[in-house]
Amino acid sequence: MPTRQELANAIRFLAMDAVQQANSGHPGMPMGMADIAEVLWNDFLKHNPKNPRWMNRDRFILSNGHGSMLQYSLLHLTGYDLSMDELRNFRQLHSKTPGHPEVDEAPGIETTTGPLGQGIANGVGMAIAEKILAAQFNTSDQTIIDHYTYVFAGDGCLMEGVSHESCSLAGTWGLGKLILFWDDNKISIDGNTEGWFTTDTPKRFEAYDWQVIRDVDGHDPDQIKKAIETAQKEKNRPTIICCKTNIGQGSPSFAGTAKTHGAPLGAEEINLTRDHLNWPHNPFETPDEIEKAWDATEKGEASEQKWQAIYTEYKAKNADLAKELERRLSGDLPQDFSSMMESFLKASQEEHKDTATRKASAAVIEKVAKVLPELLGGSADLTGSNLTNWSGTKAVTKEDANANYINYGVREFGMSAIMNGIALHGGFIPYAGTFLVFQTYAANAVRMSALMKQRVIYIYTHDSIGLGEDGPTHQPVVETAVLRMTPNMSVWRPCDMAETVVAWESALESAHGPTSLLLSRQTLPAQIRDAKALSEIKKGGYTLKECSGEPELILMATGSEVELAMQAAEQLKEMQVRVVSMPCCEHFDAQNETYRNKVLPRGIRKIAIEAASSAPWYKYVGSDGAVIGLDRFGASAPAKEVYQECGITVEAIVDKALSGIPASVS
Repeated sequence: MPTRQELANAIRFLAMDAVQQANSGHPGMPMGMADIAEVLWNDFLKHNPKNPRWMNRDRFILSNGHGSMLQYSLLHLTGYDLSMDELRNFRQLHSKTPGHPEVDEAPGIETTTGPLGQGIANGVGMAIAEKILAAQFNTSDQTIIDHYTYVFAGDGCLMEGVSHESCSLAGTWGLGKLILFWDDNKISIDGNTEGWFTTDTPKRFEAYDWQVIRDVDGHDPDQIKKAIETAQKEKNRPTIICCKTNIGQGSPSFAGTAKTHGAPLGAEEINLTRDHLNWPHNPFETPDEIEKAWDATEKGEASEQKWQAIYTEYKAKNADLAKELERRLSGDLPQDFSSMMESFLKASQEEHKDTATRKASAAVIEKVAKVLPELLGGSADLTGSNLTNWSGTKAVTKEDANANYINYGVREFGMSAIMNGIALHGGFIPYAGTFLVFQTYAANAVRMSALMKQRVIYIYTHDSIGLGEDGPTHQPVVETAVLRMTPNMSVWRPCDMAETVVAWESALESAHGPTSLLLSRQTLPAQIRDAKALSEIKKGGYTLKECSGEPELILMATGSEVELAMQAAEQLKEMQVRVVSMPCCEHFDAQNETYRNKVLPRGIRKIAIEAASSAPWYKYVGSDGAVIGLDRFGASAPAKEVYQECGITVEAIVDKALSGIPASVS
């Protein structure tokens, strides 16, 4: 029977060999955390390598994702479908082993990590999802949702501000099934962290109301095991296990130094390490007895079968609950959802009510939340402004997780990264709001939503200079353009109630990517549409107002500027003017060429109007067109005066139309 040291060394050498072969990577962290990983994965982690999507598996997150070879080694050794050839192809094109763990690239990867700190926040999201789902589906006599979230994190993760935002909330929510392992090796890329990270981390986490287990020797299996057992006994607080480790453990020359952090050790040092650790095996060679000791397939299948027996009994007693749980975990919407939304859209158009689109969004939430219990809302301390709550809103508390709303506080980055974790866990569609200008606080987490193709809905209100008196500190300029340039992101900027209904339906049906809803503070007029125009909103761009003959000019706009385009068209009665509403450029661009050319024919002058950066619009208007946009900061004044000051007016549109459309307004 191999020793624990030998089992951990299997991780160390796979990591060293893969990084050496790739001539790129981070061997030090896998070598330093191998002993912790060995104890956790062999003695505690509940998982089934043959069914990586088992609903009640424990979640394992490598927040310090640069040490990805630790996770790949664990997955390979325990029996997941990750071959030794994939380890040899570490960091190579189209391999299942990219430089940082990527969800869906290899089985068993729960989230994409690498941007430090966000894995911790994802873990908080998964843990709160587990707690809420358990409260909603477990019964007094049967527990079917009952799993831990384990997170590995390094000094860099704890330096990042998102770790503060998310860990503070984890303590507030009492996430007793969240266990964080801090790799306290006091080394980052620049060297010893004593010059830039001297925080008393245990006291910091005590202040968050976490259980803190101090001074665990990260290379002593007995201490590690005892710490995990202590962590699991605490039911009402998350736990941080502070593990004293030696980066590059086992390397005779480089252990404990930054030289092991982000570069291969070199063939000579690896050979010295083989001698030092008594590992007389070739690169990528693991002895049979060690592979057998690591193999978790039988144990994993037995664990799932034991749970499955409980779940079978649960289904027999609670058929409706089980059916709903399975629907929610599959990500499917109720069968009648589309027909409900179609009726709602028609009714909204017929009502023809002027409203701010943030209020229109609130009306949609009120409608859909009653039939979609998986909706988990929230706001970064702006509920009354974002209007993200509804009549059935119940906020999550430490004592009562049977709820549907999260008060995130002023934590835009943490909120967004936590929502990613919630979406990844399954069973929920998270949505939350803030002002559009504050999207930049959360930009990297929003980017990760798109990279991971998660159904996360961002509600960004106060979407333009139309918010008025709060001034340029709160008035967005580039945020809309940045969101549109983000792959896999759908950005909707509706102009009225009908477009808002379609935007929400699209967001909820978008199972493979996030959506940003950009909503106005100010009231906007309801637009008149026939049935054809109403049906074409979902295409992202459509003719809202047609002229009587061949168009000489096309005005296109989004959101609050559609009103200006319509008014300008009325003043340009001597011209044949078509008005195109473009609530979602991504959906319009996805239409076939015939449709796109029908709405925006070539050879016809075009003016685009949007109170945001002009950059995204030139691909539509061409060299002979113009963009009336916002390529400056706004001003503090009532909204109409700010629009006038920034040159986004009906008069400016008319002048452009009549002057042959020269250069764009800035």
